[in-house]
Amino acid sequence: MRKLVSQTAELFSSVTMAFKANKVEQQRVPSLPRQKSFIPPQIPNPFVHEINLSPVNKLKMVLCGLFLLPLRVILFMIVLLVSWLVAAIATCCCPEKNEKPLEGWRRKVTQTLIGSLGRLLFFSMGFHVRVEGKPATPSDAPILLVAPHSSFFDAIAVIVSGMPSSVSRAENISVPIFGRILRALQPVLVSRVDPDSRKNTINEIKKRATSGGEWPQVLIFPEGTCTNRSCLISFKPGAFHPGVPVQPILLRYPNIQDTVTWTWQGFSVEKLLLLTLCQICTNVTVEFLPVYVPSEEEKKDPFLYAHNVRHTMAQALGLPVTDHTYEDCRLMMTAGELTLPMETGLVEFTKISKKLNLKWDSIKKQLEVFASIAGSCKGGRIGIEEFANHLKLPVSDVLRELFSLFDRNKDGTIDFREYVIGVAILCNPANTEETIKMAFKLFDVDEDGSITEDEFSSLLQSSLGVPDLDVSKLFRDMDADNSGKISYEEFRNFSLNHPEYAKLFTTYLEHQRYYAYMLECEEKEDYNVMVQSAANKLCPISNEEERISVSDKKED
Repeated sequence: MRKLVSQTAELFSSVTMAFKANKVEQQRVPSLPRQKSFIPPQIPNPFVHEINLSPVNKLKMVLCGLFLLPLRVILFMIVLLVSWLVAAIATCCCPEKNEKPLEGWRRKVTQTLIGSLGRLLFFSMGFHVRVEGKPATPSDAPILLVAPHSSFFDAIAVIVSGMPSSVSRAENISVPIFGRILRALQPVLVSRVDPDSRKNTINEIKKRATSGGEWPQVLIFPEGTCTNRSCLISFKPGAFHPGVPVQPILLRYPNIQDTVTWTWQGFSVEKLLLLTLCQICTNVTVEFLPVYVPSEEEKKDPFLYAHNVRHTMAQALGLPVTDHTYEDCRLMMTAGELTLPMETGLVEFTKISKKLNLKWDSIKKQLEVFASIAGSCKGGRIGIEEFANHLKLPVSDVLRELFSLFDRNKDGTIDFREYVIGVAILCNPANTEETIKMAFKLFDVDEDGSITEDEFSSLLQSSLGVPDLDVSKLFRDMDADNSGKISYEEFRNFSLNHPEYAKLFTTYLEHQRYYAYMLECEEKEDYNVMVQSAANKLCPISNEEERISVSDKKED
């Protein structure tokens, strides 16, 4: 035990000297301030949409379904088959790969005849389209940007814009009937299998945008996925790499009953299509904003260009912006597979990945760890008890302080977003080779290059203030080869895979530094009192002398 005390004193001595130079406050405060850039978004989940039908609405839909639905389905199928036939004629004898743009009568058929059939198709579904503003010419704006993207019905923007090309998945070309119509628009195809697809897509957009009108305009949904139109999420930078002027297009669905919004948490395509066809009328407004011409700085920085265009569109819509993206949707699906609430996976991936330098795979792994901790909790949040169980330690002052550093909004729980931020800015920086070596040296009391269970438990019991603490399970987890001793390599590997312990250890050190400093202050104060008392005994001053001395000072 004497050896342990001496080692602890040696580790704290250098830090205690630093406290002498700086006057420390009487109470400890968290060393890391809360960053405003990590404040949760105004819209926590833009990927959920629920439809609550009142009895009156249900009755209306039943009546419309009995009378309007059969007629609409028949008209829809007729228009769709005619559109397929026209598209097949326009693309006959043309290569499947879009190496050259359609010219002459082929382009006119696509832009005029298929465009008119498209309007008739939406009319057959009961849509009333209102257009505001004026579409720009290809020379003025080679790229069109549509937001917010909330439904498969957003294809109405393609028809109203004059049938420009769009960015679509390569698999859509193989869809019967719709694939042939899509092929007539010569879309920019994105392959999820090809690792170079992103690079090839950007190059293809650049080529078409700078062709001088040879290719049709390119229409892009920069959000990359559907939301509930409560905000604008992050814009993908692909549309902004060419550095050419763009025309923003706004979509609104001003309906009392929203049956068009298609999100990750909500109704399927079939149900939404059926509900929409059973409406008397579905209103949609397409607004063309003025062409946005980028500055020289924006041309060089596509992320800045995307940010400023999104801000302009958000102001026109009167909506807030968030840093969610398609990767958040993938995390939502992963959370659902891990039996967590789907919204648990929402972290604002764009902001978190950029500021903390995290990749999607690493965040997914952290989600799996988080699920193992919060599996028994309701609501996908971690409490202090679950946090302690995960670390296989009892609830103590040191553990409470670490928990409070994770709990950014001070609601007594840790959600997945707080967990990711905490591991990145609290645990990973503390989990250095120097910290691991210091911790191993502190545990290795007899300095034989290994840690026994007695050494391991004695330090944890004294540091956490729990004399009867059982750490056998934690010790076995660290003892990978079951040798009964923990080598430095085993200790290091465990620490790197569990960064929470590094911050727990440094938090314990901060406590000890503070206590050492306060103890030294108390000893100095006691010493000064003792010296003053001894001086008074050696040179006593009578009340009369003291009174005369004070009187003389006043006269002076």
